[in-house]
Amino acid sequence: MIWRHARGSLDLTSRAAIMGILNVTPDSFSDGGRHLETAAAVEHGLRMLADGAAMIDIGGESTRPGAEQGGEEEELRRVLPVIDGLLARAPECLISVDTSKAAVAREALTHGAAIVNDVTALQGDPAMAETVASSGAGLVLMHMQGTPRTMQLQPYYEDVTTEVRAFFEERAQIADAAGVASDRLAFDPGIGFGKTVAHNLTLLRELEKLTVRGRPLVLGVSRKSFLSRVAGVGSIAERLPPTLALTALLRERGARVLRVHDVAPNAAALRTAEALLEPI
Repeated sequence: MIWRHARGSLDLTSRAAIMGILNVTPDSFSDGGRHLETAAAVEHGLRMLADGAAMIDIGGESTRPGAEQGGEEEELRRVLPVIDGLLARAPECLISVDTSKAAVAREALTHGAAIVNDVTALQGDPAMAETVASSGAGLVLMHMQGTPRTMQLQPYYEDVTTEVRAFFEERAQIADAAGVASDRLAFDPGIGFGKTVAHNLTLLRELEKLTVRGRPLVLGVSRKSFLSRVAGVGSIAERLPPTLALTALLRERGARVLRVHDVAPNAAALRTAEALLEPI
């Protein structure tokens, strides 16, 4: 399974990849404000690379439940210096930009990002599909019911797995029509984005049904609030053990990119799972 992007490709056939989360926002649910300053963000990105991240996902706008959409200029101000700083220190670094704005994606790709992680799956900005197509970037298409501001009000599905898979297939057709090659796509079921705890667990339980066109599945469960409910833990820090359990289990069920905050322990969990799944 090869995932192509603007700087080459990532072979996910036998080894899944860790995507390190680098939020440069004041209000993200888990680490808002911790890496708002460029220097701190760059150091954290370098640490995640050293700990085993295959790529760094940089986001300049919070998508936590209830978040309001911010301005394009502010997002660029937060994101571009971090991309520049990381690539100055680690030129081989594979960078994903977490944005739904075509102008932000375009500038980030010009500065050296290679993947666009769009939580709206090309629905947030009509120019995003062409931006990705013309750049040759990799593209993550995520499912979300509603918007960050409204998504957790009353999420409802007749059959969440069937509906998310159908959404992936429809979004893949939209990407096709815009000229985004299929081998540049990856899909994220959007755990916690317009889903109840029961919806989240159903999607994770039935993960193998979500693979579309043989493309990689990206999973982000790290530190999410539903883990407190299912594991009976309280603080965000206490959500690490259930995150690690899911990293190992979801790799077995087909996940190929695990988007996490705590890179070193998740990388260890991932490689341990793969030692059982793949010949060493």
